[in-house]
Amino acid sequence: MQSRTPAPRTGRPRSAAADTAILAATRQALVELGWSKLTLGDVATRAGVAKTTLYRRWAGKNELVVDAVAELFDELEVPDRGSLAADVEGVVLQFAALLELPAAKTALMAVVSEATQDAALRGRIREAIVDRQKRLVVEGRRRAQERGELPPDDGEPGPQVDLVFDMVAGAVVHRTLVSCEPVDTDWVSRFTAVLLRGLTAAAA
Repeated sequence: MQSRTPAPRTGRPRSAAADTAILAATRQALVELGWSKLTLGDVATRAGVAKTTLYRRWAGKNELVVDAVAELFDELEVPDRGSLAADVEGVVLQFAALLELPAAKTALMAVVSEATQDAALRGRIREAIVDRQKRLVVEGRRRAQERGELPPDDGEPGPQVDLVFDMVAGAVVHRTLVSCEPVDTDWVSRFTAVLLRGLTAAAA
């Protein structure tokens, strides 16, 4: 008698609409309740989904909150404004505007604070937010090379991509969330000039 191979089981398709609602509810709960009072049950109620739906997607609060923050940062893009300087200014202004949103500001500061005592959470932040957003530097660098503003890569570009990302992200986060100073067009112009002097000197 010939044996029959059972058909593979497939789970219920993941709903993009449910994911969007859950992540938005997470950011709203963070703003209203703070990290310590936020629970997956509260998020589920706000999102209009069953609590089991959250646990099928996220192992716990840490993962959920990081993904809620990451979704906001994924909206950033490098605008093509015709020059490397203008492109840098454009993405810095976008980043600063994002950090002015209560949901982004509260969520980012919450996960960074918790991560000081949680190595796994630091790894999650690095993977879901930091490493993913380095695409902005890669794209800006590629576009500048195509325009002839920067020379082609001589060797592995990774270390310089990391450094440029750290400089931009560190300066904007410190300016907006630590010093609580405005990231206006004048500051962005002066910051970009300093950054580009370093990039062109390194390329020489």
